[in-house]
Amino acid sequence: MLPLTLTGLLALSACQLAGQDDPAGEAHRLNAMQSFPLHAYIPDPASDGGKSIGKAQWILAKQCMVRLDFSGFRTLQTRTVESTYPVRQGTLAGGDRAGDDSPYGVDDPERAAEHGYHNRRTDDSSQPMEWPADQYVALTGSFGSGDRRSAHGHAIPEGGCLGQATRKIYGAPPKATKVNGVKLSGYYSLALELWYESNKKARKDPDWKKADRDWSACMKKEGFHYPDPDKASLDSAWFRGGGPSGKEKKTAAADAQCKLDTDYIATVHAIESGAQKTVIRRHKKDLDDMRAADERAVGNARTIIGKQA
Repeated sequence: MLPLTLTGLLALSACQLAGQDDPAGEAHRLNAMQSFPLHAYIPDPASDGGKSIGKAQWILAKQCMVRLDFSGFRTLQTRTVESTYPVRQGTLAGGDRAGDDSPYGVDDPERAAEHGYHNRRTDDSSQPMEWPADQYVALTGSFGSGDRRSAHGHAIPEGGCLGQATRKIYGAPPKATKVNGVKLSGYYSLALELWYESNKKARKDPDWKKADRDWSACMKKEGFHYPDPDKASLDSAWFRGGGPSGKEKKTAAADAQCKLDTDYIATVHAIESGAQKTVIRRHKKDLDDMRAADERAVGNARTIIGKQA
């Protein structure tokens, strides 16, 4: 970890300074995607610009679906769908889902004691919406076994009507890349690729490995044997259906408390943030170009919305 300079200390906000007296609050603040340097290059769908892009996508998708002869779309009020993303009818699953979508897992012992590792947060900026199979395929271009690649005699565009809309707003997508075996073809794939690379490098840092050992030793005192927090949160026992068991809750609560007791989150966050700053410097031009492309897309989206007014 790099030492804080005097300038850095003076630049800290009053909220951050207060966090020194509230380690739990500071850990929770750091345990969020928006606390990382690379997050600045991933647009927020809940921002004004993000909402404009969502509106424009559905305006264009509606026009496309009408061209594919889905007559019901002629009267579709796009404001009812612009903050949703499509899922195939019958595939929505209810109930708790095992896992924690924060960068470093559970960080609140009380919440963990209640929910265990079933701790996924709800993102209110975009919600799933079910569509009949034929409409879902036309909207997304996601073909299942037996799905037609045309609708009412018209070829479904690549990526469906929503994919076509996105290309009209953003332009041609960047070259696809693979990250940890997963194909990334979105407009922010570079930022996500660099995030993965910096995390992989950070985990090799001796201070990160020491943080894992300190956390593991704390857990051992509580009767739990895991080498690092990922092994605890991804224990296969938590994925066997239903809600969290008593054992899962106790494990998660101990996990969160040990992170606080060993200053785990602050330690690894500093290492990973440093690694991100390094890759940002190395790829500054490409990242700035990506941000500029997003600003152009927002402008294009607002033009599309204006034409519908």
